[in-house]
Amino acid sequence: MDCPSFNEWIEQSIKEHWDLDALTDYGTHTYKYKDVARIIEKVHILLEASGVQKGDKVAICGRNSVRWGIAFLATLTRGAVAVPILHEFHPEQIHDLVNHSGAKLLFVGDQVWPKLDPDKMPALEGIFSNSNDEYSLLVGRTDKVRYARENLNRLFGERFPMNFRAHHIHYHRDSPDELAVLNYTSGTTSNSKGVMLPYRALWSNAQFAQEVLGHELKAGDNIVSMLPMAHEYGMAFEFIYEFLHGMHVYFLTKTPSPAVLLNTFAEIRPRIIIAVPLIIEKIVRKAIFPKIKAPSIRLALMTPVLRDHIKMQIRRRMQKAFGDNFYEIIVGGAAMNQDIEIFLKGIGFNYTVGYGATECAPILCYQDWKTFKAGSCGKAAPRMEIRIDSRDPQNVPGEILARGMNVMLGYYKNEEATAATLDKDGWYHTGDLGVMDAEGNVFIKGRSKNMLLGANGQNIYPEEIEDKLSSLPYVTECVVIQKGEHLYGLVYTDPDELKKARLNPSALSSIMEENRQQLNQIVPAYARVHAIVQMPDEFEKTPKKSIKRYKYLNYPV
Repeated sequence: MDCPSFNEWIEQSIKEHWDLDALTDYGTHTYKYKDVARIIEKVHILLEASGVQKGDKVAICGRNSVRWGIAFLATLTRGAVAVPILHEFHPEQIHDLVNHSGAKLLFVGDQVWPKLDPDKMPALEGIFSNSNDEYSLLVGRTDKVRYARENLNRLFGERFPMNFRAHHIHYHRDSPDELAVLNYTSGTTSNSKGVMLPYRALWSNAQFAQEVLGHELKAGDNIVSMLPMAHEYGMAFEFIYEFLHGMHVYFLTKTPSPAVLLNTFAEIRPRIIIAVPLIIEKIVRKAIFPKIKAPSIRLALMTPVLRDHIKMQIRRRMQKAFGDNFYEIIVGGAAMNQDIEIFLKGIGFNYTVGYGATECAPILCYQDWKTFKAGSCGKAAPRMEIRIDSRDPQNVPGEILARGMNVMLGYYKNEEATAATLDKDGWYHTGDLGVMDAEGNVFIKGRSKNMLLGANGQNIYPEEIEDKLSSLPYVTECVVIQKGEHLYGLVYTDPDELKKARLNPSALSSIMEENRQQLNQIVPAYARVHAIVQMPDEFEKTPKKSIKRYKYLNYPV
């Protein structure tokens, strides 16, 4: 399939939806598509003054916000390369990534800026604030940059003397394999790598979303952007797709608690919800499970005449919790707990689980909630091929391989890592292990790097053990590690749960031992856990809420 210009798509959307609401920092000001277009032109003036040419890098770091999104759009439509950097990275890591990318400019959020040292990023021409003050200049290293920012409104007026109109817009026309985004991975198993994403990957992901959701979503619909835009999952499906189709994106500029999130859903009533499992699981465990464990509800669920009615009531309660206006919730970014998924499928809840990777910008697999097979992550997305590197792909787990329009160009300045991940036939080696049924549904078993080897050579997938362990009492988060011939379960318990149950450390230890014994009855003998170790703090996570497993492999037990 031919790949049209992605920037031309941006241009067309702005012109077509000129007077519609486009972007809002939740609780503050709303910008229409014509406002976004005007600010893009002002950013273009700043980029030109900074000497940014086609292919030059522009780094963007900060919490989700209108100004973050516009800086991204302005960078691409100028023909430069956007370098999104997670605001949750350590300051030294941000310095390193800015330098490694060779960025000429940095747009930075106010919560990140005080922690940074501009002297450690000497190649930058300028640093601009990503707050709502029209990109104030924080550091200007040339007279042209300083002059452009000080006289921005005048320069804009001179460029468009008869008022700015839709016909003035004409953006850079990209080609399919042209580099668009340099996205540094969040690193659950190793240090960050710069993923080079071409325009064809951005276009294909946006086109995919339109193909599978376009029958339900339309211009003017609301969406909540709560996942970090510096991660491709949130970028592609909470911002880019919606902007290209005239929708209204509300940015949550602060990390919300579950209670705040539910209030936000109730007010905005989003038409689609993009989530990580942790969000869904917290809401189900805290808002739904306690209610259905009541003796009267449990009895009703065992009564055939009442069962369907109770399930419908539970489903309606879940739907109302998320704003009661969404077509489906798409869950991705990490594995979903099996008990939660069985519960959601059992009540007929409109959710689905997808599969993606930064290296594919991000989609690999998806299936609509009406045809989604529980436990899977869907089938190969349009313009993508998926195969399992196994002698028996339906029964024996093998590495999941992907090929198609979504796949990256490679890792920036890292030929060795690129060669190890992209083979000569164009297959991207995901590092994930899985199987595929006869219908093409993919079932992920775990990360190949996480796979453990039993004493007798058995393959042990810690994620499968963790899924069962996380369903046991007072287990909020867990990681299974191997020491010698033994497996250990590292467990963190929510302090609020302990306080509510009035459990002292001794009582909790007894419960964890009961958990261990119960777990060992339902896993194979070679996957039994030798001991459970209680963790003092939550596990460190990536911004998409995956536990940084590699940090705990040598935890003392």
